[in-house]
Amino acid sequence: MNELKSGLKVSGGAIAVNVVLAIIKITTGLIGNSYALIADGIESTMDVFSSLVVWGGLQISQKPPDEDHPYGHGKAESMAGIVVALSLISAAVIIAVQSIRGLSAPHQTPAWYTLVILALVILVKETLFHKMTQVGQDLGSSSLKTDAWHQHSDALTSGAAFIGISIALIGGERFASADDWAALLACGLILYNGIHLLLPAVDEIMDRAAPEEFEEQVRRIAAGVGGVVSIEKCRIRKSGLVYLLDIHVTVPGGISVREGHQIGHQVKDRLLSAGLNILDVDVHLEPDDLRAEPGGQAGGSEGGGEASTK
Repeated sequence: MNELKSGLKVSGGAIAVNVVLAIIKITTGLIGNSYALIADGIESTMDVFSSLVVWGGLQISQKPPDEDHPYGHGKAESMAGIVVALSLISAAVIIAVQSIRGLSAPHQTPAWYTLVILALVILVKETLFHKMTQVGQDLGSSSLKTDAWHQHSDALTSGAAFIGISIALIGGERFASADDWAALLACGLILYNGIHLLLPAVDEIMDRAAPEEFEEQVRRIAAGVGGVVSIEKCRIRKSGLVYLLDIHVTVPGGISVREGHQIGHQVKDRLLSAGLNILDVDVHLEPDDLRAEPGGQAGGSEGGGEASTK
């Protein structure tokens, strides 16, 4: 899968970039008296961790089903998204604590060259953000999109530090703590993004239903198969980068079991070849003339008239 290779490549590139940026920012912050830049370097260190988690999650999610994991390993990708979102929230807390401590500590005016470093960081991080977002959307990867926002949050922190240091340089020692205030304000944005990105990953783990537009597309494809009378039920869940379907198809009650079996396989084959990243389809067949039996329940998915095609 070319998209997967792109995802692994961009995630691996992010790891290398963040290692270099973390070293540069922490070193420059220590030499140039910028607490905000040091805090920014701490977040870049966490970015290395998050990118490693995403890279590993993408690798594991592509492992084929086995005896212990009959539905595959796709949830590893969603779990990676949760870990990255939690690390983003943790980064916000760490930076906030560091900034609050810095407000009560003696300050020296940050060096002017810290602004140059921050400008370069913002440029690199925003480039990473847009690249990873695009690849994440193409791949349908929640963890890669979450990691992209991790890069964006780093750019926000760097932007806040840039503003704070600029104020400190212009205003002199009276405004030396401005970079800490700027970093503290940026934490609110980072925390919001972390929570915003955590919820979709949790939804995937909890098997939340697929978007209505996706379900409607699946129903249209299945209903277009010859011999299908209607689609009664359609359950879809996302497992990492792929979807697993459970669909109930109504067919004429008078046809043979063999004919119904063939229709079910045609529905499955049509859906698998539709280019919708569908990994597997479980087709249930039901006759359109099923009626309630005396003293019993109506047939269908809860009765005894159902057949299944796998």
